[in-house]
Order: sequence, then C-alpha cells, then structure tokens
Amino acid sequence: MGSCFSTAATKVTGSSSSSGNPAAAPNDNQKNPSPQHHHHQVRDPKPQHRRRGSGSVACGKRTDFGYDKNFDSRYSIGKLLGHGQFGYTYVATDKANGDRVAVKRIEKSKMVLPIAVEDVKREVKILKALKGHENVVHFHNAFEDDNYVYIVMELCEGGELLDRILSKKDSRYSEKDAAVVVRQMLKVAAQCHLHGLVHRDMKPENFLFKSTKEDSPLKATDFGLSDFIKPGRKFQDIVGSAYYVAPEVLKRKSGPESDAWSIGVITYILLCGRRPFWDRTEDGIFKEVLRNKPDFRKKPWPSISNSAKDFVQKLLVKDPRARLTAAQALSHPWVREGGDASEIPIDISVLSNMRQFVKYSRLKQLALRALASTLNEDEIADLKDQFQAIDVDKNGVISLEEMRQALAKDIPWRSREPRVLEILQAIDSNTDGLVDFSEFVAAALHVHQLEEHDSERWESRSQAAFEKFDVDKDGYITSEELRVHIGLRGSIEPILDEADIDKDGRISLAEFRRLLRTASMGSHTLPSTPGVRNPHKF
Repeated sequence: MGSCFSTAATKVTGSSSSSGNPAAAPNDNQKNPSPQHHHHQVRDPKPQHRRRGSGSVACGKRTDFGYDKNFDSRYSIGKLLGHGQFGYTYVATDKANGDRVAVKRIEKSKMVLPIAVEDVKREVKILKALKGHENVVHFHNAFEDDNYVYIVMELCEGGELLDRILSKKDSRYSEKDAAVVVRQMLKVAAQCHLHGLVHRDMKPENFLFKSTKEDSPLKATDFGLSDFIKPGRKFQDIVGSAYYVAPEVLKRKSGPESDAWSIGVITYILLCGRRPFWDRTEDGIFKEVLRNKPDFRKKPWPSISNSAKDFVQKLLVKDPRARLTAAQALSHPWVREGGDASEIPIDISVLSNMRQFVKYSRLKQLALRALASTLNEDEIADLKDQFQAIDVDKNGVISLEEMRQALAKDIPWRSREPRVLEILQAIDSNTDGLVDFSEFVAAALHVHQLEEHDSERWESRSQAAFEKFDVDKDGYITSEELRVHIGLRGSIEPILDEADIDKDGRISLAEFRRLLRTASMGSHTLPSTPGVRNPHKF
C-alpha cells in the first residue's frame, strides 16, 4: 500500500520464495521482468511471478473476502489521489466524525488470479499486525461489496522524506536531522522483524510525513513487497529497488538483514546526497553492490562525523551475518535518541546533490536521449567536435570543471553558460561531476529545444522521439510500452505517472512534449499535482 507516485525507482523481481508464505503483491511491482540486461548473472532465466503455482489458474467468480459490507454507509469518497494496476486511491470522509482518510479501492474484476486475492489478504494481515506503531500508516478497516475491496487507512499529507529535507529553511540540514529520520525507519524495520515480517523495499519514497508540522512523525506507507518468513529460512527471489537492494538478495539468500542494508543506503544518501552504489544500468548497479565499497573520501564525507561514518559502514557490511540488525542499529550512538549526531549544518553541496537525485528522473533522461537520437549525422559530428574540444584530458567524459573552462574560452554556448551548466549537472545522474557523450548530446539538444520548442523542427523531433516509445502507433505511450522499450523491471506506474498529467494511465504526445520542455531542474521542473503531494499508491 501507499508508496509515492513521484518515484522513478526500478523494481526487480525474481522467482518463488522459500518462505512458505505469499510473497510480494502482483501489482505494479509484480509484472514480468524485461528482457533487457539478460547477460547479468542475477537475472532470472525464466521470468515469472514470485508466487507458488496457483498463479496460473483463474479465480472464476469474484471472491468474498469476509470483510465488512457497509463501506458506503460509513464513508463518502472524495478526490482521486492516484491509481495503480488494480484500482484507485481516494480521499474519503468518515460520515460519523468528519475525519479524512485514504481509501484504496481495488476492483474485484481485475483480481482474476488466486495470487491477486492472496495479495490483498496478505496486505490487510500485515497492516493489522503493524497497527498502532507510530511510524506505520494507521490501518482503519477493510470493506468490500460486489465490485470492490476497500482498504481504509490514515491519510498522510506531509509530503515525501527527501522533499521535506530540501524544503528546510535557510538550507539548514544537519546530521541530527538525518539521524531522526533514520531512527524512525529502523523502528519500522525492527517492528516488522519482531512479527516475522521482512519489509524488502526500504527506500525514501515509501515513507511519508503524517502532516506538514515540523515534528510530524514519518510513516511507512508501502508494504507491497513485504512478506512473512520463518526463523532460519531465506527468500530465494530477487525483489526490491535496484539502488537499495542488498548483496544477499542478489545471491538469493536474503532475510531480515536486507532491510538494515537498505537503511544503510538511505543513510548514505541522506548524509552526502549521492548513492553509494551507482551505474548506468541496473546490472551495473548490482555488480557495484556485490563487488565494491562505498566512497567515504569525496566531499562532504571528510566533514561528516566519525560516528556517522561508523554507523553507515556497519549497515553496509556485505556479509549479512556481520551486519547490524535493525534492533542493534537503534542502539548505535549516532542514531539513538540523545546520541552524538552533530547539529552543525552539513555542506550545502549535499542538498545540491540531493536535489538532482530527487528532481531529475530516469524518464526525463530517457526522453531527452530519445530526442537526442533524432539528430542527423552532421549535427552529431558537430557535437562530437565540441565534446572533444572540451574533453581536455581525452578520457571520454567531461567534468563540470572542464565545461567551465571551455565556457570561459571562445567555444559555442558561452552566452548560455548558466543554463548549460545547470542542464549538465542535472543530466549527470550520478552527481559525480562527469558527463559522457550521450549525456552531452542530450544536454546540448535541451539547450536548443528550450528556445526552439515552438518551431517546426521541434515539433518534428519531439514526435519522432515519442514514436520511439509508442510501439503500436496508437498515439499513446502505455506502461507496457515503456517497459518493453526502456527495459525496466517491476514497477513502471510511478515513472509513467510523472508525465501522465490527466491520469488516464498513458502518455499522450502533448504530455510527452511537456515532459521534454520541463526536463531540466529548477523552475522548469514539473509542478506537483494540486492538493495532497505524493498520494498513497499501490
């Protein structure tokens, strides 16, 4: 339940679990993996749902879940918050007291497989098990009628974690701020583990603040990949979001320890604004996770406290047996209440890095690259000359410093220096200050298209880029077309939702062009949907 629509994180799914219990929901996280990256060793040779064999048999008639049947007499449904594969989430009002809640309405007609029914029952079971925890979205009740299942839960209107950090006044953000957030996440993980439950998808996007108040609690809102596991057993499937997945998940031998790893990744991001394991492909990320160690040398790490570094390092231990558990981590001096997390503001560059991390999505990058692919040979040759002139050390990438030096000379775009640097920094998705040729081309084209998007040339190029995604040529890009073309595994709806302004579940040419026009940072970023930000999603 309840993850955020703004995220573009990649999900990865694998084969059946050894837990003996239903695994993750076959919702947006449950679609078959893409054939892309087939060479990587952790890829399932035969993509399939992560469930037992029951998934191949249709349900037939609609299931009676045994839930209360009086939803309409208890609640009135209001505005739409968001949608997923099986239904919609709304704001609703309790007729008895006027309280506002979030209601996930799931269509029974779409639950044609027994595994889909299991998923709903399992989700309700998890929410009931965790009910009452201060950092878990509150579960009110489950209802049903002939057509729908209704899951009624707490409405979180305080926004997403990273957005809250970036909105801090005077950019004052300290280790203590990060520690407060991490402590709440650890409490959720520890509570899950106490109930024999593994969250399996700990990431910033799956947490919302209850309200906009400064002291608002952070709430875990998405348990779509969570599953129960017996002591001593291990999951054998590969699930989660690529940047946060633990090494043992990729080795198909994971348990509760994987949640602690994911929180270690989150803490690393909160302290420096960069991901500890990064590559341009999903498989590359997995290799980084399996083989390499996080970098604690680049700014701002030299100015981060030793206690904070020790905490992160003890969570990012590749051997799960040597890693701190969530419960143990809560006792670490850096994260515990009244601990030694510094209140000195962290280097401003962290917020800059984090802003890029949050705002510049994978879909925007891919859309720009598709647009860049419409350049003709002469234009490409011209850009190669420019790239090589800027790449002074001839290492195949240009640093932002090389770009600044080039702009100080008589090289094209000098008059556009602020815009060029901003776009290059945005497209540098690893925030490591290095831009390759394909990123350079996308940035170059973006500089021009911002100025020429009303021209015939822009119209033609943007349509050609759109048609690269619109496989069936029906004038719309669907989630499945994005999956096939882009090669993303797992959750695709949050990525599509970013450009899907009218929320009809697909991207029109006009919406695609709007995405391209807003594909840089700052004032050109897509505005959020009016009303509640980051609605509950499934």
